[in-house]
Amino acid sequence: MSLIKDLSVAALLAPLLAQAAEPQPQPERLDRVEVLGHYQLGLGQSNAASEGTVRASLIETRPALRPAELLEFVPGMIVTQHSGDGKANQYFLRGFNLDHGTDFASYVDGMPVNMVSHAHGQGYSDLNFLIPELVQRIDYRKGPYSASDGDFASAGSARLLLRDKLPHEMASLTLGEHGYARALLAGGLALGPGRLLGAVELHRNDGPWQQPEKLRKFNSVLRYSEGGEDGSRSLSLMAYDSRWTATDQIPARAVAGGRLDRFGSLDPSDGGSSRRLSLSARQTRNTEDGDWQLDAYYVQSRLTLFSNFTYLLDDPLHGDQFEQAEARQLLGGEASRRWQFEWRGLHQQFSLGAQFRHDGLSPVGLYATEARRRLATRQESELRQTSAGVHAELSSGWTPWLRSVVGLRGDAARFKVHSSIAENSGRAQDSLVSPKLALILGPWRKTELFLNYGEGFHSNDARGTVARIAPKEGTPVEPVPGLVPSRGGELGLRSEWLPALQSSLALWRLDLASELVFVGDAGDTEPQRASRRQGFEWNTHWQLNRSWQLDLDLAASKARYRDDAPEGNRVPGAVDRVASLGLSWNEPSSRWSAQFQLRHFGPRDLVEDGSQRSKATTLAYARASWQASPQLRLSLDVFNLFKRQASDIDYFYESRLQGEAATVADRHFHPVEPRSFRLTASLSWP
Repeated sequence: MSLIKDLSVAALLAPLLAQAAEPQPQPERLDRVEVLGHYQLGLGQSNAASEGTVRASLIETRPALRPAELLEFVPGMIVTQHSGDGKANQYFLRGFNLDHGTDFASYVDGMPVNMVSHAHGQGYSDLNFLIPELVQRIDYRKGPYSASDGDFASAGSARLLLRDKLPHEMASLTLGEHGYARALLAGGLALGPGRLLGAVELHRNDGPWQQPEKLRKFNSVLRYSEGGEDGSRSLSLMAYDSRWTATDQIPARAVAGGRLDRFGSLDPSDGGSSRRLSLSARQTRNTEDGDWQLDAYYVQSRLTLFSNFTYLLDDPLHGDQFEQAEARQLLGGEASRRWQFEWRGLHQQFSLGAQFRHDGLSPVGLYATEARRRLATRQESELRQTSAGVHAELSSGWTPWLRSVVGLRGDAARFKVHSSIAENSGRAQDSLVSPKLALILGPWRKTELFLNYGEGFHSNDARGTVARIAPKEGTPVEPVPGLVPSRGGELGLRSEWLPALQSSLALWRLDLASELVFVGDAGDTEPQRASRRQGFEWNTHWQLNRSWQLDLDLAASKARYRDDAPEGNRVPGAVDRVASLGLSWNEPSSRWSAQFQLRHFGPRDLVEDGSQRSKATTLAYARASWQASPQLRLSLDVFNLFKRQASDIDYFYESRLQGEAATVADRHFHPVEPRSFRLTASLSWP
């Protein structure tokens, strides 16, 4: 009924507004305001206050401890790690502990990064294959308000687009503490009507851990592109390989009692390896009435993870280490077409698109191990998951101060699982329809108002849709839905009322029908209650003068389960506040430049009743750069500038250590890395 009501309102809106308005001249097309390095789209360029674009000129100025910290350019996003640097990061946004990516969709050059039915966790987003210097821009959205956003995009999405060419050929070498070393060689050449771009990255790091991380990583990109006024095309080949030893979260009691150092490990054989090979293609074409775009991709990946989070809780003899492994092939693509036309003198834009992906995993498994040696198979499956989505969106300019965007999206998914546990084999399917609506008012005095509504979803792990037996405990379970809907709304404002300043404010709310997630550590899908998140965000970006730039992002949120329960209604892991302050200095007449970045994320409830909470974490990064010559640039990065002792992540659960007679419920944490320095020498040439 809700869907029918929403579509009815949208259908009635168009004729009523058309009758009320005399035929108007085409709405004034506002020029995009180019403020050096700011995040947002200019006035008249976006459909929500919480969406925007980050350009390479800003990305290049900020130091990053890890590649995935590029997503922290999305205002309000926090990126951390609870394991080795070869593993996908932890993400926090809008009251979510997104784990390794669930409910935030990421794309690189048109390829989805989130992995469905993953060995470690649903929506797993590993960005370690990314070379930051090759990123041209980041287009981000928050909330499920865009019809083109599908699976995993309830909290938002980010599309990272790669460069077609570099401004110059380059070679760089970075050396740092704890055995850190990174070498990058990138350049291009003209080839026929287009251009070839290539890059190779070699990276090693031991980290501050007592058990050296021994990270060894290789990345390479080969990209051909050509383009002109009528359109463009590109073909990209990317390869990634890494292996590492992990120091996972550790129990606070072991550190407090002097049994373990903050950077110590209880199982030195934890770690893993990851490989990824992808081929992607894109073609665009401009037409007299709009444009169209085609994307296609093929990804082949392998992952092996060894983890031990509870130590001797389940198996006092061999320990609780387990292995999660998968071999995946992913094939998919997207086609979209956009038309621009006049209707009764009013400017209209209509877009239509279709998306498809097929994931084949053979196998994906969970195994009991000791020192990386398999002891038993808890569950091993071969599975196929196919999803398809179609979306349509109509943007209408009714008056110079009123624009509407009405969208509709339909998705369907099929799951097929063949499991080593016979009761967990089977087939399932699911589908849903998601309406979208936006009203944009203004601008008045360089200020726009936004009203957004949308429904979205995330898919569940295929194994959970057919499972009857919990792999670890052997107890009966009920299958879960394949697609879990969400519903969100937002009231926003964006203003450029002061020269060189852009500020946006958003009040938002998001409801999830269920917090169902696949728990890779146990091999099953854990049912949780429906939830509600709500909060506000304020983002300000100000070019103070031609040398100084200030960026300030503030966000606060509240996450609660909607159904009362004796254990409490707080959503564990949900971050309640985030603040980020960036200050950059770049004097065109000077050889020097500098950047300071401060980020803070507040305490998080670790259990449903709020009796256990993490502490807040505040970290500062800094960079000083010197252009020694037109070809040579030296940069010094400092991480954790003020030597804070804090946590990247905190959990509260039961574990058992050697010598303990019983299990102990305790806080388990992964410490932030101590203050460290990295020096980069970059050489460029025409």
